[in-house]
Amino acid sequence: MIIDAHAHCTPTAYTEKLARAGGAQRNGEPYPTRPGVAAPPRSDTPADIQARLKLMDEAGVQMQVLSQPAGPYVAEAAEAVEGARLINDGFAALVSQYPDRFAAYAVLPLPHVQESVREMERALDELGLSGVIMACSIQRTRSPAEPEFEPLYAELDRRGGVLYFHPSGNGLCSPLLNDYGLTYAAGAPMEDTTIVTHLMARGIPVRYPNLKIVVAHYGGALPMLLHRLDHEAPPRVPGLLEPPSATARRLYYDTVGHGSHAALLCAWKAFGADHLVAGSDYPVLLAYESYRQNFFYLRESLLPPEDVDKILHHNAQIVLGLPH
Repeated sequence: MIIDAHAHCTPTAYTEKLARAGGAQRNGEPYPTRPGVAAPPRSDTPADIQARLKLMDEAGVQMQVLSQPAGPYVAEAAEAVEGARLINDGFAALVSQYPDRFAAYAVLPLPHVQESVREMERALDELGLSGVIMACSIQRTRSPAEPEFEPLYAELDRRGGVLYFHPSGNGLCSPLLNDYGLTYAAGAPMEDTTIVTHLMARGIPVRYPNLKIVVAHYGGALPMLLHRLDHEAPPRVPGLLEPPSATARRLYYDTVGHGSHAALLCAWKAFGADHLVAGSDYPVLLAYESYRQNFFYLRESLLPPEDVDKILHHNAQIVLGLPH
């Protein structure tokens, strides 16, 4: 069975909270849609869930791992906790109702560390969610690799848990990207690349070896940078615990690459088939291609059939500890 390890859903209760607060999803930018095609179902209303399940059945997808990448990352701790609980409770209700079709990553009320540890415990122990999601930056300007957030890695490592990284949509706070309309087209994969290099610089995957880290979009440009990082980083980045390429191969990466066979081949060569998990970025790529094609481009690739089978049918199950 195919498990889609990168699928977004916004619980209605959280959307209503944002509306009351005057906020918006996706940092104010709506998900793209195809001209003349209705927007894909993205909430947890009964109608949207049934429509989502229909798309999954048509694509041969048994399960989606749901996430809300924006996160309730606000300065007021109580407000952040309320937002995280609304999202996690919404996901837990779907997982409980459709245990064979949905799993979910819990969001945390960052940057509030102790509150995040408590919400992690609640989401994983009481709600039964499958892991945790963090944005590649917290409150747009802070790296999750900062020492302040170490208790989160320590707790997940103790549990042998899963941590999923997804871009925050800030274009690395760079006018060189954002002023040119490149926040998502180029900025999002650059965020993926940057968070992995921050993790390398802090030695987090080495120091927390039981933590399973999954990064969106093939890790951005990372597959093409491993040799360069091995050459350029050691004399300039103090405290590296191992060659960057070795650290990169401790992580896992989803296959969201907008159907690019070149990106797939590069990531396969860089990380190996065992470190790639199937993903769609639902509903984002539905603006450009069918949900089915998100996965079947893997079968049209030059990868060995046995490696395609691993990526489509086994790796996400193993990483997330799901039946396979």
